Amino acid sequence: MKTIKLIAIALLTIIGLSANAQLTGEQIVEKAYNRETGNDQTSTLTMTLTNASGQNRVRTIQQYTKDFGDNEKSIMFFQAPADVKNTSFMNWSYDTDQADDQWIYLPALKRVKRISSDSKSDYFMGSDFTYDDLGDRKLNADIHKLLREETINSKACYVVESISKDEEYMYSKTITWIDKETFIGVKKEFYDEDEELLKILTIKKVETISGFQIITNSEMKNIQKNHSTSMVLTNVKVNTGIPASNFSERMMTRGI
Repeated sequence: MKTIKLIAIALLTIIGLSANAQLTGEQIVEKAYNRETGNDQTSTLTMTLTNASGQNRVRTIQQYTKDFGDNEKSIMFFQAPADVKNTSFMNWSYDTDQADDQWIYLPALKRVKRISSDSKSDYFMGSDFTYDDLGDRKLNADIHKLLREETINSKACYVVESISKDEEYMYSKTITWIDKETFIGVKKEFYDEDEELLKILTIKKVETISGFQIITNSEMKNIQKNHSTSMVLTNVKVNTGIPASNFSERMMTRGI
């Protein structure tokens, strides 16, 4: 009897430890946030904007990203079509609570313009991504709650709800499906200030490049406007040693 009791106690202890070991919503998002994607990355981005009538506008962009340890910088240059050629955009994200710095260069104005905090809810170059979407959302900016676990596209996922601590934030909440194995977000729903579904981001393809899992095909669909933006990456190169000098206002005006 004593042996049976000891076994029972051991089993209860194991069960208790297993339950306690379940990740919280914040821990899941943190793992996704800290996922390794290399020290730097270059790629060609094909951005396709599709309106409610099914008409497409295609833009070709060259983009560069580099991790500097305490901050990450990215810059993109529009190459086609002619009406947006030589437009550039730059984003600096910080590991601290400091808000992202963003700039856009419009050739017609011949000057670099800083994106103000009030303008970060604006849509970027007619796409379905806001300037804020293109930045780096801080982990502690939201309260994260694990809603459930479910399978989507044959992938077992955590489903996490994130609600901003800032009541004035453009989204009332987001819900993200995060792959339990890779911690890549495979789907994300954005809800407007009235808590109505606004947009859905879907990850369509992930490729292993130089040992890193890179998202190479994604789509943001605005449900309310029936408008979508797809982003397809090609010619992806990782850890090529991009110079730090590439990420500057001067480079925005002259191109790489």
